[in-house]
Amino acid sequence: MPGFAQFEERIHRHVRALEDAGLRRKLCPPAGIDLSSNDYLGLAAHPLLKQKMAEAVLEEGCGSTGSRLLRGERESLEGIERRFAAFKNTDASLYFGSGYMANIGVLATFIERQDVVLTDAQNHASIVDGIRLSRAKRVKFRHCAIDEVAQKLRALPDDTQKFLVTESLFSMDGDFAPLADYAELCRETGTVLIVDEAHAVGVYGASGSGYIEQTGTGGEVFVSVDTAGKALGVSGAFVSGPEWAVDYLIQRARPFMFSTAPPPALAAAMDASLTVIEQEPQRRRRVQELAGLLRGMLAGQGVDIGRSQSQIIPVMLGGNDRAKFIAVELQREGFDVRAIRPPAVPQGTARLRVSVNALLDESILQRFASILQKVTLCSAVSS
Repeated sequence: MPGFAQFEERIHRHVRALEDAGLRRKLCPPAGIDLSSNDYLGLAAHPLLKQKMAEAVLEEGCGSTGSRLLRGERESLEGIERRFAAFKNTDASLYFGSGYMANIGVLATFIERQDVVLTDAQNHASIVDGIRLSRAKRVKFRHCAIDEVAQKLRALPDDTQKFLVTESLFSMDGDFAPLADYAELCRETGTVLIVDEAHAVGVYGASGSGYIEQTGTGGEVFVSVDTAGKALGVSGAFVSGPEWAVDYLIQRARPFMFSTAPPPALAAAMDASLTVIEQEPQRRRRVQELAGLLRGMLAGQGVDIGRSQSQIIPVMLGGNDRAKFIAVELQREGFDVRAIRPPAVPQGTARLRVSVNALLDESILQRFASILQKVTLCSAVSS
C-alpha cells in the first residue's frame, strides 16, 4: 500500500521533471527598474492611496471578521461598489477578493451544464478554470478569430444558451479582442458576452474605465470582470453588470458566499484610486505613449513582439532556457523583467513579458532596448 514516503517521492519526481524542462519557478521579490508588474499607472505606492488606506485601517481595523453574508459587510464596501458601477456605467458592481475568484464566481454561477461556451484559446487560467467548473460544453477558438467564432455560433441550435468569454486586453500577448465585432455577433445570435477587463481597466477609454468604454460596446456586454490589483493599484476585483445579475451572484456565487470578506480598508484605497484616475488622465496617456515608443524601438531592432498593441509587450524567444537566460542577464543590468514559460503560455512560446508603467521615462526604455539587443544577440551566439 502506498504511504507517505512514496507520495513524497512522487512530488519530488514531478519537481525534477519541471527542473529538467526548464520550468521550475522561484519566488523573487522586486528588484531593479519595474518592467514586469501590472502597476500600469504607478498607483500602488501613490501617497493618496497610502494615506486613505492607513486612515481606514485605524478606523475599521485590519480584518473584516467574516463573509459578507455574516459579519463581514461594511458600508465602505457597499460605497465603493456603487462608485465602481458608476465608473463602469453599469447598474451595479460586486467586489471579490481576487480576479481569480471573480472569474470563478461569474462563470461557474451563470453558466450551466447544458450551455455552450466559446472561449479564446489565449484566455487566462481563471477563465479556463471557471468554465471547467460550470461543466458546460467548452468550445475553444483560435486567438481573436472572429470568422471562426461566427461560424461556430451560427452552427449552434437556436434553443441553446450560448456564451462568449474573452479578455479585452490579453495578458500575455498585449493585443485586444475584436470587441465591437463580438458585440454585433452576440446580438445577432443571442449570445451572452462576458468580458475580462483585468489589464484594460484604468488605462483605456475616455474616463479610464476600460476597453469596453473605448469600443462603445457596454450595451452588449452582460458583465465585466475588472481587477483592482493591476492599474488600480490595490487588490481584488469587481464584477459589473445588471442589478439582477449582481444579486444572483450574492445568492449563488460560492467564492463570494464562502470567503471571508476583504479588509474594509481596501475600499478607501480603491476610492482614492478612482479619484486619481479621474483627476490625472495624463497617467493613462503617458503609459500609452511610452508603450508605443518601446514597441517602436524593439520592432525597429527586429525583436519579435508578437501582436502587441498595448503596454504589455511580449519579447518572443521560444525556448524556456533562452528566456530564463535573457531575463537573468537583464536583471543583472538592473531591470526587473521575468521569463514567462508554459503553462502560462503555449509550449514553444516562452517569452519576456515586458510591461510599461507611467513612472518610467524615455531614457530608461532606450537603455533597456539597447541592452536587450546585446543580450539577445549573445544568447543566439551561445546557443
